[in-house]
Amino acid sequence: MAKHAFTVLTSLILFLCLPLAVFAKNIYVTSDDNLQASLDLADDGDVVVIAAGEYIGNFIVAHAITVTGEAGAVINANGEGHAIELRNSNITIQNLTIINWGRDLTEQDSGIYTDKKSTNITIQENNLSGDGFGIWIQRSQDVVIKNNIIKGNAKLRSSDRGNGIQLSMVQKALVAGNTVSETRDGLYVISSQDNELRDNTLHDLRFGVHYMYSHNNKILNNFSYNNRVGYALMSSRQLVVSGNRSLNTENYGFLLNFITFSEISNNHIKDVWTKPENKVLGRDGKGLFIYNSGYNTIKYNTVDTAEIGIHLTAGSEHSKIYGNNFINNPIQVKYVSNQRQEWSVDGVGNYWSNYLGWDLDGDGKGDTAFEPNDGIDKMIWQYPEAKVLLDSPAVLLLRWVQNQFPILKPGGVKDSHPLMTPSRIIIPLDPDRATANNHVLHDNAATSDSVTNNSLTKNTFTTSSEATDLL
Repeated sequence: MAKHAFTVLTSLILFLCLPLAVFAKNIYVTSDDNLQASLDLADDGDVVVIAAGEYIGNFIVAHAITVTGEAGAVINANGEGHAIELRNSNITIQNLTIINWGRDLTEQDSGIYTDKKSTNITIQENNLSGDGFGIWIQRSQDVVIKNNIIKGNAKLRSSDRGNGIQLSMVQKALVAGNTVSETRDGLYVISSQDNELRDNTLHDLRFGVHYMYSHNNKILNNFSYNNRVGYALMSSRQLVVSGNRSLNTENYGFLLNFITFSEISNNHIKDVWTKPENKVLGRDGKGLFIYNSGYNTIKYNTVDTAEIGIHLTAGSEHSKIYGNNFINNPIQVKYVSNQRQEWSVDGVGNYWSNYLGWDLDGDGKGDTAFEPNDGIDKMIWQYPEAKVLLDSPAVLLLRWVQNQFPILKPGGVKDSHPLMTPSRIIIPLDPDRATANNHVLHDNAATSDSVTNNSLTKNTFTTSSEATDLL
């Protein structure tokens, strides 16, 4: 009897220890069925397979299940509310076309939405198109959002659209391989820690990436083009921002506002220019705009063809800036301060396309320091109306005096070891998107750093059509 009781008890324990997946079932739903009823009847661990067809309504996933669509499965929210709302942990939403959700931004209308405290949320391989927010995740951790296509409504004003992917109070999220266009901001991250944004393509937006109050995050190998701002990083610390590209933006390639203890490296910024119809005094396209940010490392980035290469203001000091390439920028540096800054580290400076010095000893570095600004520049920035005097004999004389008597030159940026040739790197992309001739790695004899720390891709895009060819 005791032996039998022991056997029964052992069997019960083993039964309770079996993984949930052993008892999971597939639930097949067609357009003739009630999708919400099928979702409600599913048990944790089940897989709900949605057949081709249109499913109209606002659907709630309240169990820990996988919802997957066959080719042609369309969720249509009929212009109201959330298309799919998640109310549990351990949920996967994949392979669905989701359209026509609501446009009430106050109600946070979204294609896929959750504000429940949850874990293990996966959203992948979906195609979303609508007016409000694409994917809104709040108060979750261990989130994966990958390989989704999200498109907003270009007929609405930018301020009336939702963001493509929004993370709020999220931890340990991976956002990778998504394509976002025609929403307000592509990826918006607020009060979210320990996340990674990688290999996303972001175009025709206000901001490609928008960060607020988010720390210990990584922004890697993303491609932003045809946006007003490529990457707007604000009020955050300990970011790693590397391998990203910004092409054809109007206001800023990278905007850093109160960013501290972060590394900005190996990024490529090209074509930052204000459109003629939007041109006003003082509004210039800036490759790197650094406001009230300090104690950062900014290295091996390329800024190519921006109205102003890099603009520092509001106490943006105490940073290491070296190994960067400043190419074809009418104003390479704008820095209105008497605080002196040395822009070289351990004998490695930056490459300046307008540097006129010589390298007589052949060490790959200029023999004389490069100082991009003088007192005349600062006067013009403070009093723009004085531009009419730039070619006057008096101004030319003042410039000559400053060069002959450096003690009269005000403090500012100085690169004591300017590079004679650009630093170069590979900008890594998802292998499926890269082509054989897009990304070539070059040695750099000008520095002792490893070659992976250099920064300039071989190909330089000049039109949005060239950028689109990479998608």
